[in-house]
Amino acid sequence: MKLCIHDFSFLDWRNLDLELDGPEVVCVMGDSGSGKSLFLRAIADLVVSEGEAMLGDVRRDSVSASDWRKRVGYLAAEILWWEESVGEHFLKEPAIGQIERLRLPPDCMNWSPSRLSMGERQRLGILRLLDRQPKALLLDEPTANLDAANVDVVEKKLLDYIRSNDVVAIWVTHSVDQAKRVGDRVLTMKDRMLSEAGRKDNAKWAKR
Repeated sequence: MKLCIHDFSFLDWRNLDLELDGPEVVCVMGDSGSGKSLFLRAIADLVVSEGEAMLGDVRRDSVSASDWRKRVGYLAAEILWWEESVGEHFLKEPAIGQIERLRLPPDCMNWSPSRLSMGERQRLGILRLLDRQPKALLLDEPTANLDAANVDVVEKKLLDYIRSNDVVAIWVTHSVDQAKRVGDRVLTMKDRMLSEAGRKDNAKWAKR
């Protein structure tokens, strides 16, 4: 599955181009306020934007915003919950094994979202995102609130999904080490531009 962004503009950002071919992960790095999160939101049609966005043979402007976001799954840095129980947010309740794999209690689907810690919100938000089976992932610091052990299980969960479903992902991170672990390519967002900073097959980047 391919995701193509061409001549893409939003707010003060202009003429951005990016193409991914699944299964591929492109990590985006940059200073706070450089526009990384806005870029993801613009692709997800949550910020007004212009230019071409296409997933496979589906153009973004040919479908509704809600249909586009079923195909292109966006994980915000701050994950929102609105139903009375966690389980009500899922189309299909995850198997116990999937829940326990992310080091979550098996009864957490019955919990009120108000009792969730930040780390629990993040891990359950990832399960909720994958429940929709998107073909592209827009991940805004998906492990920011997790300790090292949980970072490891979340990275493996996301990479397994990406590889087994031929999915593409744009993964925003502030961690060079994480970018090396999960990214096939690394881009930097600076001065409202995207520039390539490294590739997994580049020995010089791997040694940094």
